[in-house]
Amino acid sequence: MPDGAPVMNADQSPRTSAAMGAHVFAAITDMNGIFRGKRVPAEKLSKLEKEGIRMPLSSIGVDVWGTDVAGTKLTLERGDLDGICMPTGRGPLDLGFGGPVLPMWMTKEDGTPYFADGRHLLADILARYKKVGLTPMVATEVEFFLIDPHSERPAPAHGGPGSPPREFDNIYSLEELNEVGPFLDEVYATAQACGITVDAAIAEGAGRQFEFNLVHQADALKAAEDTLYFKHILRNIARRHGFLACFMAKPYPDFAGSGLHVHFSMLDAQGRNVFDDGTARGSDIMLGAVGGLLDSMADMTLIFAPHLNSYRRLCRGGLAPTTVGWGYENRTAALRIPGGPNAARRIEHRVAGIDANPLLVLAAILAGALDGIVRKLTPAAPVGTNSHELELPMLAKDWRQALERFETAESTGRLLDPEFVACFAACKQQEQDVFASKVTDFEIATYRHSV
Repeated sequence: MPDGAPVMNADQSPRTSAAMGAHVFAAITDMNGIFRGKRVPAEKLSKLEKEGIRMPLSSIGVDVWGTDVAGTKLTLERGDLDGICMPTGRGPLDLGFGGPVLPMWMTKEDGTPYFADGRHLLADILARYKKVGLTPMVATEVEFFLIDPHSERPAPAHGGPGSPPREFDNIYSLEELNEVGPFLDEVYATAQACGITVDAAIAEGAGRQFEFNLVHQADALKAAEDTLYFKHILRNIARRHGFLACFMAKPYPDFAGSGLHVHFSMLDAQGRNVFDDGTARGSDIMLGAVGGLLDSMADMTLIFAPHLNSYRRLCRGGLAPTTVGWGYENRTAALRIPGGPNAARRIEHRVAGIDANPLLVLAAILAGALDGIVRKLTPAAPVGTNSHELELPMLAKDWRQALERFETAESTGRLLDPEFVACFAACKQQEQDVFASKVTDFEIATYRHSV
């Protein structure tokens, strides 16, 4: 950054045309966590912030390829009517695009929330917390791969002379971190300028796989947005350094996948952690939250694992869960209660992949936890060994089963707004239908001469 250049943060951005450049991107976030929006001349920013923009309601519910979802019945049946997109109050933000991004969220024409917008969904859950005097304290872990941009299939990014071998796991390798030091430095600087506080970075359990820890904060909506925006920062800065940042849940069959782990506790009106009862066990409120999460977890698998590739990560033999269980300091369990000081007692939710939309992930997690607290649910006994090998309830085994459970489960309709449930299910149904219609090279090779 040049000396004397204005720095943008989460709450205040420079308003001069020199700082803004020629344009700004007005962006909503669709259900898959992908930005959709418009490029607007920079001189229109003040008008944009006051009046917003109009976009079709259907635009927030498109499938992963950006195609209108027929099942929402918004396009032809209702004339593709508009929603109103207003600024969230954060930005413009320099996320590494060709211009700053002004984040927006969508309402209907009459000003009521459109719950296909994950920001409204999460805000609705957080309003429930406010009513009972609790505030979630949330942090996320962002795992991803740096891959070779010139390889047809995912392959670990090349390094310089003497760099660590790409085919080794290299977990916690300082050499791996040092190899991409300039990339990491720019990521930290860009995130800080956007009001995103990043803690440690590590080399994860596969070649050129990394993890960033975002800090705990008592604003779950901002925590979700920070995670979403941070992925865009990683992707854009990786390109500048000759890499591609890959957020597939499982790009390599023989290496670990990438997760979006969520750590959270809860504060009362006095700022005390209500999960802490002074012991390593944790409070009854914490156990109620665990019970609620376990109760709805399998039904919510579609949110945590929203894509075909997601289910390659949720398989036996690794640290990604396949069963609905919990345990103290047990990374094979879907819910882990980390050790450490009692005052920091918290839950780690380990199900979601990095391919999931953080707004939806936090909405599902926090809705389930609060439900368990309110209903005073008691979880089954904690798991002290390999959870894959135990007789426990199972997460949805594949994408189709996840959709079936999501659409029909009592817990889904009770915990999440029905408008979101219907739109998200329609989106995933269309994506599944498209994949099912494709005849792959492997399918042809298998059957062409054998049957």
